Parts: sequence; C-alpha cells; structure tokens
Amino acid sequence: MSETNELLKNLSAKIEEANQHFNAKAEEALKEAQKVGGLSEETKHAVDKMATELNALRESEKTLKAALGDLEQHVAQMPLNNAVLVVKSVGQQVISAEVLKEINSSIQGGKRVSIPVQAALTSTGVAEGVVEPQRLSGIDVAPKQRLFIRDLIASGKTQSPAIFWVQQTGFTNKAAVAPENTTKPYSDIAFATKITPVTTIAHMFKASKQILDDFSQLQSLIDAEMRYGLKFVEEQEILFGDGSGAHLHGIIPQATQYKASFTVEKQNGIDDLRLAMLQAQLARFPASGHVLHFIDWAKIELTKDSLGRYILANPSALTGPTLWGLPVVATETPAFKGKFLTGAFNAGAQLFDREETNVVISTENADDFEKNMISIRCEERLALAIKRPEAFVYGDFTVATSSD
Repeated sequence: MSETNELLKNLSAKIEEANQHFNAKAEEALKEAQKVGGLSEETKHAVDKMATELNALRESEKTLKAALGDLEQHVAQMPLNNAVLVVKSVGQQVISAEVLKEINSSIQGGKRVSIPVQAALTSTGVAEGVVEPQRLSGIDVAPKQRLFIRDLIASGKTQSPAIFWVQQTGFTNKAAVAPENTTKPYSDIAFATKITPVTTIAHMFKASKQILDDFSQLQSLIDAEMRYGLKFVEEQEILFGDGSGAHLHGIIPQATQYKASFTVEKQNGIDDLRLAMLQAQLARFPASGHVLHFIDWAKIELTKDSLGRYILANPSALTGPTLWGLPVVATETPAFKGKFLTGAFNAGAQLFDREETNVVISTENADDFEKNMISIRCEERLALAIKRPEAFVYGDFTVATSSD
C-alpha cells in the first residue's frame, strides 16, 4: 500500500502542476479575448487540450483514491494474519530481501552473527553438491511435548555467574501470651547460606550456507528443534537435576516425601493430590500446581462414577487442565509414571536467567570456510534456587494409574 500511496502523491503533484499551467493559459486567453474581441483558433485549441488533460488526470486521481480506499477497507475487515500477509506482500518484501543480503554478506565476510531465536535463520539436511530445482515449503517436524514447568516457577534474572541466597531450613514457633514484666519466649528459626552456580545448556549443528535463502524453513527449524531441545533438557534439570558437576539441583531430590495425614475410603489418584495439597498447606506453603505423567492425568480425567459419568472431564468442552483449583502440568518423562509432584512452585522456587535462549551462526568453526558450511550454536544459561524444599511434596499414587 505504501507504493500506492506514493503513486497517488506523485499524481496529485502532477495535477497541481497541470492546474497551474491551465490557469495561466486561461488568464492569457481572457486577456487576448478582451484585447481583440475573441480567441484565435490556436489559443482555443491549446486551452481545450489542457482542459482535457487536466480532467483526465483528475479522473485518474479519483479512480486511484477509490481503489486505495477499497483496499484499505478490505484489509481492515480481514483477519489479522491475512491482513499482515497482504501488507507484507505490498511493502515489505524488498526489506526482507535486503535483510537477507546483509546477513549473507556478513557470513561471507567471515563475521560472527548473533541472532535472536525469533528471527533465527538456519536449516540442515541438504547434501553437499546437490542443486535443487525446486524447494517444497514446510518441514516435517517430529511431535513435541508441551513444556510448562517453567511457567509455574517464579522467574528472575541475574548478571552474575552464581546466585548467593539464604534458605530457611526450619522454624519453631514459640510465640505466646506474655504477661507484663515477664520474659518473652524465643522462637527458633534456622537458615543456611547457599551458592547456586549458573548452568549452561547448549547444543550445535551444521548447515549449508546456501540454505540461508530459505527464511521460513530456517526459523521453523530453530524454533521447533534447537529451542525445543534446550527446553526439554531444562525441564529434566528443573525436576531431577542432582546438583553434581554443572547440573542444576532440581526440585524432586529436595522435595518432601508424600505422607497422607489420613486415609480415604477407596483412595485414588484424585485423593492423593488433594492430600498432598494438605501436606503442603500444613507446612505453611499452599500448593500452586501439580505435575504428573500424561498417562496418569488421562486416567484421572477419565475417572467415572457408578453411573458412568465423568467426574472431572467434560468431553464436549475445552477447558484447561486443572484439579482441585490448581493447574496440572503433564510431562512425558518416563520417571514420572505413577508418581506426582505437588507444591508451591511460585513461592518455594525461583529460576534465574543469566542468558536467555540465543542462537549464534559462524563460519569460523573447524573447516566451515573451506566447505561453505556454517555452524549454529543454541544455548542458554540459568540457575535454580529451591528456597523452601518443604513447599514441594513428591510421591507415588496410592492406586497405580499408569501401566505399560
């Protein structure tokens, strides 16, 4: 549309110029008529020609304005995604092409380019020496699990290679009524200082430099493969990291073992999760979420009463996974089959991002320059602090709800 607006602007300028010429010629004709009592054929012909051209320009302007108005109205009534595509097809293709030239030029010059994940442009799997006459759009991407563990945990940022923090390890409340002029009771609060190093999660792969011309596939591959690979490992570290070496010290190794305060008749998985919430509440940390395996969650959703009616699920409605008013995060992790984690994720733990997921493209690695290849690295740096281990309850379902 910007091109259309520019055309309309140029046309308006021409009309203004033609209008000035016409007015000047008309004034000359009027003076001639007053002087000699009429117009010569030459002057009459010139004025008529200029009037005809001016009218034609005005009609063109009117038509162009109408077309532009229709286009704007059409775009405004379109769904957002389609409207964006229309605008891009008119005005942004050249800009995109220039961006590609700039990035490609930088790589040819042996420079290192750091690209945000949202705009990362890489691909792989094309054999060397093969020239494809046509490239089919899209990439067959393997199914991925949905990752939401991070969303439950309080987030933070750090500019340091390690986090120094204080963990409360115990509290004995001895508060009591104190009569006047008597010794006040002392409560016991225990703390421990902790230092949590920032951990790096990363991986790399190779790609042909020529593939840089394939924008849609490059971004798709970065988002669907490299970023997913990082987040999958991140989730395993948050849950099961043992704290050895460069590993995170995850939630489950520090969580409190599930121990029901009382038994329930015909106790099942739904009861277990409610009793785990009670256990967290008694530790003065109201739970904010549950984590369990996809299979266990499916069996809980499919639980029926004696009349065959679903207790939790409503097959005809799409609702978010929740139980006892708390969000449920389902995971594919095999170690979670038949187990659950309930806790105050937002209060008991905090995740610190030192360096969010980023992608670096370089031709300087090994023999990339010789072979016309590029190396792509995707990494992130983060630290996890479990401030109150008693805020998390981990255990087995009383009645097994998962089976092979």
